Amino acid sequence: MRSFLSTTSRPRRRLLTATLVATTALTLTACGQADDTSAGAASEGAEAAAPAEFDPDEEYTLRYAWWGSDVRHGLNQQVIDAFTEKYPNVTIVPDFTDWDGYWDKLATGVAGGDTPDVIMQEERYLRDYGERGVIADLNDFDIATDKIEEEILSVGEFDGGQYGIPTGINVYSVLANPAVFEKAGVEMPDDETWTWEEYQDIAIEIGASGQSVFGMQDHGYNEPGFMVFARQRGEELYTPEGELGYQDETLVDWWNIALNLQKNGGQPSASETVELETGGPEQSLLGTNRGAMGAWWTNQLTAIQTAAGTDLELLRWPGETEGERTGMYFKPSMYISMSADTEAPAAAAMFIDFMVNDPEAGRILLSDRGLPANTDVRTAVEAQFTAGDVKAAEFMKDLEDEIVDGVPTPPVGAGEVAAILARINSEVLFERMTPEEGAQQFRAEVEQAIG
Repeated sequence: MRSFLSTTSRPRRRLLTATLVATTALTLTACGQADDTSAGAASEGAEAAAPAEFDPDEEYTLRYAWWGSDVRHGLNQQVIDAFTEKYPNVTIVPDFTDWDGYWDKLATGVAGGDTPDVIMQEERYLRDYGERGVIADLNDFDIATDKIEEEILSVGEFDGGQYGIPTGINVYSVLANPAVFEKAGVEMPDDETWTWEEYQDIAIEIGASGQSVFGMQDHGYNEPGFMVFARQRGEELYTPEGELGYQDETLVDWWNIALNLQKNGGQPSASETVELETGGPEQSLLGTNRGAMGAWWTNQLTAIQTAAGTDLELLRWPGETEGERTGMYFKPSMYISMSADTEAPAAAAMFIDFMVNDPEAGRILLSDRGLPANTDVRTAVEAQFTAGDVKAAEFMKDLEDEIVDGVPTPPVGAGEVAAILARINSEVLFERMTPEEGAQQFRAEVEQAIG
């Protein structure tokens, strides 16, 4: 496994065979089905583009699409400026929006033949765009990946191609506020051994402390949290073949834990939970010092600590030592992909390589996309990490020998699943559905979404 602080990365043997089996192609939800002609044209474009070489005397224009906050927009613009200073014959046009509007905008552009040249991707959408020939196989281009560990890189691989290169890595964890634990008179848990029963007891005890705080913000709507829970039982949300890989009983148990916390004061009421879900990390129970624990990605630690004005701790999920296996995993936070139809593939490949592998880009981005996926870049910029980043890096290092593997690349249609889970979770929390009814409904809707 990799090291997360002050380490020399070992070379990775390039795998050109597929690590995952493809699922059947599906329509792009926002725009209907792409016809065979357009998909074929995209594939042919990728094959024709691969041999192109960068010409320093030729003018290139690229459009780079991403989602994110104003902070990310500013950082990405600095990366663009740094790249174009080195390569003044390349013009890069930024094309950004927030998360909610990003995928509809991208889908509309693809359907209209106006795909950005360089595209920020998320794993739930990667297979869809790859199977339809919208994005190129990056194995065909000179982009170094030997400093990215195979188990991280492989999530962007399917059908023998590399359709996305991870830019950063995160771990989904339980964040805890020691000050709230102390205020409630409850000891912090030993996260190397705590069980799901102990987790519930602790959250309920904090809620009953009379200090107007909750033990935990609701986890029931939470797709990556449920993935950890299922993996602890030897299951997966998705199999490598793109099918559902968990038992309904597992989802029922997941929701019963949330209901137990809600009924006994360990987490807020259903109505307050729904309100909290619409806010960001800064408005969370942890961010406002009204909760002892919450489920968040490691790269969100700094923002939540800043909002809370106090130090927080990263904890393993409960149950990591009581199940069939550990459930936590290293997740590529996002990927960079290239349009199969770009008219400037060589310039696009150079820009992707710069973002992933150049320490100058790493010093600008730091942990905005998670800790840098390139281990050499991570080492080069670690002196600039915030205290929260250092804490996240040390936490990941502690997990190296415990994490078994990554998760399979999600199937086409997986981008709809988080919203399905959140909606049905609300029905369960408001007791308009039993956990058993919710599990049946979730399976039916997800099976329809992923075909």
